[in-house]
Amino acid sequence: MSHKRIPKRKAAAAVGAVVALGAAAILLPSANASQDGASDGTAAAPRTLKAGDASDLATRLSGMLGDAYAGAWYDGEDKRLVVNVVRGEDGMALKARSAGAEVREVDNSMAELEAGAGTLTSEATIPGTSWAVDPRTNKILVTADSTVTGAKWDQLESTVESLGPGMATLEKSAGTFRTFASGGDAIFAGGARCSLGFNVTAGDGSPAFLTAGHCAAAGDQWSDQQGGEPIATVDQALFPGAGDFALLTYDDPATEAPSEVNVGGQTVPIVQAAEATVGQQVFRMGSTTGLADGQVLGLNATVNYPEGTVTGLIQTDVCAEPGDSGGSLFTQDGLAIGLTSGGSGDCTVGGETFFQPVTTALEAVGATLGDGGAAAGDGAAGAEDQAGAGDQAGAEDQAGGQDAGAGQDGAGAQDGTGTDPGRHSGQDSGQDSGLTRTH
Repeated sequence: MSHKRIPKRKAAAAVGAVVALGAAAILLPSANASQDGASDGTAAAPRTLKAGDASDLATRLSGMLGDAYAGAWYDGEDKRLVVNVVRGEDGMALKARSAGAEVREVDNSMAELEAGAGTLTSEATIPGTSWAVDPRTNKILVTADSTVTGAKWDQLESTVESLGPGMATLEKSAGTFRTFASGGDAIFAGGARCSLGFNVTAGDGSPAFLTAGHCAAAGDQWSDQQGGEPIATVDQALFPGAGDFALLTYDDPATEAPSEVNVGGQTVPIVQAAEATVGQQVFRMGSTTGLADGQVLGLNATVNYPEGTVTGLIQTDVCAEPGDSGGSLFTQDGLAIGLTSGGSGDCTVGGETFFQPVTTALEAVGATLGDGGAAAGDGAAGAEDQAGAGDQAGAEDQAGGQDAGAGQDGAGAQDGTGTDPGRHSGQDSGQDSGLTRTH
């Protein structure tokens, strides 16, 4: 997804439309949550909720139910929050139903699942593996990429088995876990390309943006054109470890950095940062593959990249490729969710992709989302043609971006900074936002 940078001294140049692979239909912002009319404290039918409201309810119930809470996910088809309650906790189940959630009784408590994840961390931290709690199965989802073979696979398999029956699921990925260093708007440094995530305001009030932390390894200064003059400088970066994010401040303090995502000639206003919810539909924008969508599969994921372990990530089935690193993960109604970190596969065969939560990154770097609400665009879903769905990404994106992305996957992670700069787009503002499904 591309973002717009508009220095006051001159207008930014327009960029080409981004590819929206397999575009099928324009997605409209979801309607307001409808209530079932039940009074508080009544175990009525589950309420119909927007994904953002479901996330808020899940957070509330997590605190309310205590040890009886075993995770939650969003049922996008019925627009309901499904909450896991440990079997036998009838009183807590009633509380969850009264709050408007659908309740499912399960055997594994959250404490047991988290303990299992701790065992994996201590005994199976192997490059090419990942794990996250999957509330839909009430198990830990463990994934190994194609490099995990022989003794490494045996070690992982035996560790999973040691957790006991019904605690974990082990899956094999055909691809290789890697950081997607190379495209929202493309940004460039040291021969590498990444994607801009979200425009923010730094703690000192200066304009800045977030991208992947592994991108920062390519250099301190970043441009919005390959070989162009720098527009931003790395201020803070983290990778690997407890996250994969970087804060870059614009070199021109007069830069206007709208809180929006460019989805190919149109923009989606970003209204606030939000926590992800399992089952939630999300969109990713990157300078290599453009716009793609999918679902959140897991939270607080641990990923063991070749460069090191990263914790606290969001796991999804949204595709991505080198150059998409740092790009925006967001919802159709303008919630900023994550920054593209890495994964396996591509946008032809699919795969697993991991994202840095925006809320965690903002707190860590002391920044606030956007520019105080001065987002361009109408904020309405576009009745325009599919947000540039069939258009090919501009030659500028494809040419330098892919060349730069090649061979940068490992480099970006070497010193904890990422090399997937997202290109800063100068798309015209005021266009309707139209999100296009890709699968």
